[in-house]
Amino acid sequence: MAEKTKYNYGKELTKGFLKENPVLRLVLGTCPTLATSTSVINGLGMGIAATIVLICSNVVISALRKVIPAKARIPAYIVIIASFVTMVQMLVKAFVPALDQSLGVFLPLIVVNCIILGRAEAYASKNPVLVSAIDGLGMGIGFTAALFLMGTVRELLGAGTFLSGIDTMLGAYIDLGSFTGFDFTEELSSIGLAPMTLFILPAGGFFVFGILMALANKLAEKKGLQSATLNGCKGCPHASFCASFSEDGTPSKNCGTAKAEIPEKTEIPVKPEKTVKAEVPEKPSEVSEKTEEAKTVEKAKTEDEKPQAEETKTQETPENISSDITVKKKKKSKKKNKNGDTTPKADFSEPVPEVIPEFLKKDIEKNKNKEETKV
Repeated sequence: MAEKTKYNYGKELTKGFLKENPVLRLVLGTCPTLATSTSVINGLGMGIAATIVLICSNVVISALRKVIPAKARIPAYIVIIASFVTMVQMLVKAFVPALDQSLGVFLPLIVVNCIILGRAEAYASKNPVLVSAIDGLGMGIGFTAALFLMGTVRELLGAGTFLSGIDTMLGAYIDLGSFTGFDFTEELSSIGLAPMTLFILPAGGFFVFGILMALANKLAEKKGLQSATLNGCKGCPHASFCASFSEDGTPSKNCGTAKAEIPEKTEIPVKPEKTVKAEVPEKPSEVSEKTEEAKTVEKAKTEDEKPQAEETKTQETPENISSDITVKKKKKSKKKNKNGDTTPKADFSEPVPEVIPEFLKKDIEKNKNKEETKV
């Protein structure tokens, strides 16, 4: 039997406040943080809605962690989270319609919030139901606290108010009288100051977010916690491939210009060449028989070819030669005319004089002598 792990519920609840704050330490869910922290009421409404979804989704995913297959866990988590987000959105529309209008599209976008999906994957899918519910509550409180701090700074400096619009959120259920929030615009104008609208804009949101993140890191360092920044080159995922990274963890002078280490060339084993069998020389008796047969075949061929060559030579009379010459010249003249030549062509239609050259006379006499000898 495996021993049951003991959980400290107090630490599991408070770790989301500062040690593992999802916004200021883990840097998750920054998009809704920057978009909905323009006022305190919007930030509180977004934080409460996300906390409800966190607790409910963690409980269901932890209860079904042994049933959900590993390959389909992310789609299953998104379906569970989307179901709870739909419920929360319908409740907000029914009971707090002003908050639904102010949050707009960011309320249904809780489905893809990195905080909720990250806690489901990293914690709820590996721990029991009660501990997962406490983890969701602690992370939700930390997320709401970060939104409250950012909303307070941005609303005070950007609009000169605090808790403006609280009557639209709670006025229907709590008797607030004439209280609609704090307004410091008159006091600021009497001093000659005006609210800085830059803090309500996205640039002001990034500025406040950076300052709060730096303060959270300072507080964590004082308590002995690790800072949420990369520790030089050691935190880089490509540190092992950097040639300028020294053994003690400090970057050298050439850091940033180093090239990746090229693996040494591995010698490829050369396959041995196939041995070719040497041809066995044939016996001398067989060789002599083959040469004699080849000689007889060649003699027969030469005897057959001689009378044919003699017949062709006899047929090549001067008349035939002259006729062939005239035909070839006519063909050449036709080809030139087709190409568009306009130069006058010589006329070879007249008969060539029957003059037999001397080399032909010698060949004819030789052939006659051979025929006479044969007869």
